[in-house]
Amino acid sequence: MPNLDRPRILTGDQPTGRLHIGHWVGSLENRIRLQDDHDCYFLIANLHAFTTRAEQPGAIRRDTLDIIKDWLAAGIDPERATLVLQSAIPAIAELTWFLAMLLPVNRVLRNPTLRAELDAKDLGDTHSFGFPLYTVGQCADILAFRAQLVPVGADQAAHVEMCREVARRFDHLYCGVPPTTADADYERAGGVFPIPEAMIGRVSRLVGIDGVRKMSKSMDNAIYLSDTTAQIRDKLARLHTGRQAITDPGDVSNPLFQYVRAFLPDPDRIRSLEDRYARGDSIGDGTIKAEVAAAIDAVVAPMRERRAEYDGPRGDAQILELLAAHSAHANAVANRTVDLARAAMHLELRA
Repeated sequence: MPNLDRPRILTGDQPTGRLHIGHWVGSLENRIRLQDDHDCYFLIANLHAFTTRAEQPGAIRRDTLDIIKDWLAAGIDPERATLVLQSAIPAIAELTWFLAMLLPVNRVLRNPTLRAELDAKDLGDTHSFGFPLYTVGQCADILAFRAQLVPVGADQAAHVEMCREVARRFDHLYCGVPPTTADADYERAGGVFPIPEAMIGRVSRLVGIDGVRKMSKSMDNAIYLSDTTAQIRDKLARLHTGRQAITDPGDVSNPLFQYVRAFLPDPDRIRSLEDRYARGDSIGDGTIKAEVAAAIDAVVAPMRERRAEYDGPRGDAQILELLAAHSAHANAVANRTVDLARAAMHLELRA
């Protein structure tokens, strides 16, 4: 089980489908690395999935299991981290209610990530009442475990900022922490919650193979962590670089070179390719795509091998057993947080 003396992390994913290489460079590789010296909680937000897919409970369950398989295949170690199934932690729902009273509705609706999701999913005014509430729920996910660090992609930074705001508000209002207190000192000043910080991955937004939009399952432009060598090669071959449409065909800011910088392991090789490409050397996009595809395959090949362990007949049962074992520890931590919050809010009736 995790070392409770280490700095604490909470991050996770909503079960919307298999994880892709954008998740890897945006957050997942940070999670793997941080297991060595942090107390890590990795949450699967299966309740939040119902905000847009309430009529698909079976698909949400399947996607939940698939993402956890991706986590384990990528290197998340259940001996060094706690896996948190959101629906198994009642304290998160209670804390969501408390925090919702401290966030004005216009502040929630101004969240730029929420607005972007409403536009991307073309929800307009047809979304459920619960859809904007999930942004408050994300704050509760983080604060229920009193995390100090939240590894996320750049598109999730706005959620972490709202979490920081509501944590300060709670500590000011119910714990008497002075508003002038430095963020790092809130717990020492008597606050229930630390003020968490976002940790952005090394690639803030990996473009999909369409060369335009962020990589996403819903956009059908993703390379998955479970893709085969042939699938990776074929998808990279389709990567649209826009080379024929730009004034300078040697422009190394095109989508292909984002992949070069994200996945080629040798900095000298990256610089060499950038130099040759910028000078108009006779190096084709296809040659570079093949090299990048091989580099991506080298990253995901061990994941495919590990994932095969969980795709057998007992795979789902293994995941469910693991979640049940981890839920006891996760509930103990989250319940302690809610006890502290209830006491600060004078909701305890004990003498």
